[in-house]
Amino acid sequence: MPSSFRSGFAAILGRPNVGKSTLTNRLVGHKVSIVTSRPQTTRTRILGIVNRPDAQLVLIDTPGIHRDPTALGRQMNAEISQALEGIDVLAVMIDASQGLKRADLMAFERAGHFAGPAILLLNKIDRMAKPALLPLLEACSRQAAFTEMIPISALSGDGVERVLERLLAYLPEGAPHFPQDQFTDQPERFLAAEIVREKVMAATWHEVPHAVAVRVESFEDQKGKMRILATIQTERESQKGILIGRGGAQLKEIGTAARKELEAFFGVKVYLELRVKLERDWRNDPQRVRQLDWRHELERMGGE
Repeated sequence: MPSSFRSGFAAILGRPNVGKSTLTNRLVGHKVSIVTSRPQTTRTRILGIVNRPDAQLVLIDTPGIHRDPTALGRQMNAEISQALEGIDVLAVMIDASQGLKRADLMAFERAGHFAGPAILLLNKIDRMAKPALLPLLEACSRQAAFTEMIPISALSGDGVERVLERLLAYLPEGAPHFPQDQFTDQPERFLAAEIVREKVMAATWHEVPHAVAVRVESFEDQKGKMRILATIQTERESQKGILIGRGGAQLKEIGTAARKELEAFFGVKVYLELRVKLERDWRNDPQRVRQLDWRHELERMGGE
């Protein structure tokens, strides 16, 4: 390890659906956060680890900042606050193609309370006319004092290496916090549940994606094959019917898509069984919401 090795933490902050998870996955080089076109896809803080010969960056992908009075919304906002504790550098992201929105100012306000360096990332520049970029930069600089502002496209990769270079520059010298071959702290069970939820969100519409949660009931790794039983919970009988579909067709489609990605991710044959369960108004039940947080579950089981 070089004597000048840098290691530290950075959080990515922004309103829903600005591209935080897409950037996290690209920087890490592995899929650690699910990505959909739906807002509020990320529900907990997701940790991704970027390893370089001379540095280790621990990235924290956060839920989108929004106002939601439900127990789930309160937990998501708590996850954001926890993500900002003890970090070395903050990245605030906006969707440049949509201009500066009122919801972005909530992220700017949070950044204003951060004592360290804060970088503004103007994402999705591939979707906007270049002459519109300079006025947007000026508008953002009037709203908050950022250490740097970097235009990027997390989807195409434009500007992403520059982001990594600048984030690494603000890290302190020190030993890595995680082994060099590790790219996330999430258990495999949680990753499997999130992949199933991603396929549910992609296959459904209206209120269904946000009313859905996924729990892995059993996860067995058996010499080159995995057996996974997952429960998809939703709030209404009508939503349950949509998820199952006529003759079970929708659930089968979701299961097939999830199984294929799980097999590609884990590199083994996967046997996936999905069930749908009605859990009325679960988003307003703090206990049920906590059960979806794998960190809470580890604490409940004594850290095992």
